[in-house]
Amino acid sequence: MRQESLFGHQDAKNNDLGKAKITSNLDYISIDIESTGRDPISDSIVGISLCKEKGIAYYVPIRHLYNQNIPDALIVLQDVLESPAIAKIGHNLKFDILMLMQEDIHIQGILYDTMVASYLLNPNMQNHSLEEVGIKYLNHKKKPFKDVLGKHKSFDEVPLDEAVQYAAEDAELAFELKEILFDKIKDEGLDKLYFNIEMPLIYVLAEMQQAGIKIDTKLLQALSKELDRELDSLESRIYFLAGKKFNINSSQQLSKILFEDLGLKTGKKTKTGYSTNVEVLEQLSLSHELPGEILSYRTLYKLKTTYIDTFPNLVNKKTGRLHTSFNQTVTATGRLSSSDPNLQNIPIRGELGLKIRQTFIAEKGSILISADYSQIELRILAHMSKDKGLIDAFLRGIDIHSRTAAEIFNVSPDNVSPELRRIAKTINFGIIYGISPFGLSEALSITSKEAGELIESYFRRHHGVKEFIDSTLKEARKNNYVTTLLNRKRQISEINSTNSNLRQQAERMAINTPIQGTAADLIKIAMIAISRELKNRRLKTKMILQIHDELLFEVPYEETDEVMELIKHKMESAFELSVPLEVDIKKGKNWAEAK
Repeated sequence: MRQESLFGHQDAKNNDLGKAKITSNLDYISIDIESTGRDPISDSIVGISLCKEKGIAYYVPIRHLYNQNIPDALIVLQDVLESPAIAKIGHNLKFDILMLMQEDIHIQGILYDTMVASYLLNPNMQNHSLEEVGIKYLNHKKKPFKDVLGKHKSFDEVPLDEAVQYAAEDAELAFELKEILFDKIKDEGLDKLYFNIEMPLIYVLAEMQQAGIKIDTKLLQALSKELDRELDSLESRIYFLAGKKFNINSSQQLSKILFEDLGLKTGKKTKTGYSTNVEVLEQLSLSHELPGEILSYRTLYKLKTTYIDTFPNLVNKKTGRLHTSFNQTVTATGRLSSSDPNLQNIPIRGELGLKIRQTFIAEKGSILISADYSQIELRILAHMSKDKGLIDAFLRGIDIHSRTAAEIFNVSPDNVSPELRRIAKTINFGIIYGISPFGLSEALSITSKEAGELIESYFRRHHGVKEFIDSTLKEARKNNYVTTLLNRKRQISEINSTNSNLRQQAERMAINTPIQGTAADLIKIAMIAISRELKNRRLKTKMILQIHDELLFEVPYEETDEVMELIKHKMESAFELSVPLEVDIKKGKNWAEAK
C-alpha cells in the first residue's frame, strides 16, 4: 500500500480549484480521524486520513507539534465531507462525525461503517476493533496504536513519518473491508437492517452524545455526604455483628468471618475460598443478619463510587454537561449500551435510584420529557407467538400480570392480590428469558416442583407461547442462529452442545434474543423517526438519553405540548404489531420527576 502525506494548500481558504479537484468524479471516500485523545467532545483533531482507491491512502497533518501542517486542510475537505452525494467509509464513523462536529463540519451522505457491519455479521464477537476485523477478513495485522504512540503523551507528538504509516493504513483498511463486509451484509439479507436502521442511527447517536445532559453537581455532593453517613453506620453495624473489624471489600476476609468465625453453612467453593457473591449472601441472610448488611453496604458503596462521586469529574469543562457514549456494537441482542459513564445500570427502583435521577436536570427554560415503552417485550411475544390470550389482553387493555395470575391460580381478576400479581409478573417475564423451573423456584423462593407446575399451568393456557418457544428452538437447532422481526441475526453456537449447561444457556438465548432484539430494533426506528421530525419542524428539542425502552428529551417550555404529542405518535407507530404499542410519557424539571 502506498502511504503519503499531503502538504501544500497554504492558502486553502481561497483555493476553490483545490475543492473542485477533490470533489470531481468521487462516489465514496474512506476517512479516519487521528486526535489528541479518545474523547470526541474535548479532544482535538491532529490529522485526517483519506483513501479513494485500493492500495493508495493519504494522511493530512493538521495539528502535529513539530512538523509541517496544513491547518486549513479541513476547509478544503469540507465540501467532500459535507456532500450528501459522496458516501463515507470508515471504522467507527460516529467518532469521526463527532470530532468533525467540533470543527463545525457536519458529515452527510451514506455511511459505510465497517465496525457496525462487522457487528451485524457477528454480534457475538467480543471486539470489533479495526485490528481484529482486519485480521479476521483480510488476514492483515496492523501495528497497534500503543506501539505507535510509544512514550508520547498524544498523537500530535508522533513523528510525521510514523504517523503517516499508521493513520493512512486505517483509512485504506476500512476501504478494503467495505467491499468484503457489505457484500456479506447483502448476502446475509442484512442490508435493510443496516441502511434503514443502523446507518441513520449513527447520526442520531452522534447528536445525542454531542448534546449531553446537565447534572446538578451540588446535589450530587450533598448525596455523597449522605451516603458517607449511611456507610459509616452500616460499617459499625457490620463490625458489631462480625465481632471485629475487617476489610468489608475483601472477599477472602469476609469468607473467613462468615464460614470460619461465625460457622455459617458454606456456599460455592472458589480458587481463593468460599464464594461471597450476591446469591450466596442472599441465601445466608435467611439465617444471619450479617450477610444482609454486607449486601446493603455493597449496593451503597458501588452506587457512590460508580456514579455519585464519579459524575462531577466527568462533566465536560467546555459544555458543562455529561456526555455518555452510546455504543451500537457491544450487546449481542442489538440493544444499545452506554459508557464513559455507563448510565444503563442506574437502579430504576428504590429511593437511591430516585435520588440519583434527581441530579439529572434540564437547562434553564427547558424541562425533561421521558417516554417509556409499556411492556414492549410482552407485546412482541404476543405478536410473534400469535397467542390468543396475550393478544386479547393487550387489545382490551387488560392488566397482563393480573390476568396471568387469575389464570394460573384459578381466581377471579378481582381477587388477585399484589403477591399473586408479583408471582405472575415474574412468570411472564421469566417466560421471555426462557426461565427453567429451577430458575423460577430461585426467583420466587419455592420448590422446583411448584415452579414447574406454575410454568405448566401457564403453557396450558397459552398454547401459542409454547408453540413459539418450541418452533424457535427447533429453528435454532437447525440453523444455529435466530432472527428478530427485522431480520437481525444472532448465532447460537452451543444450541446442539452435549454439555447440558451450555445447551440450556443457548436455549435461553434463542428464546430471548428474537424478543429483546426486536424491542431494540423498534426503539431505534422510533429514535430515527423522532430525530428526523424534530429537524423537519426546526424544533430545538434534543434527544439526550436512551436507556433500554426509555427515551429522554430536553425540551424548551414552548415546545412541550407539540413535542410530547410528536414523541408519543412516533414511538407508538414505529412498527405495526398485532397488538398496540403503548408509551408512558411524563415531564419534569429532573429525570426523577419525568420518570
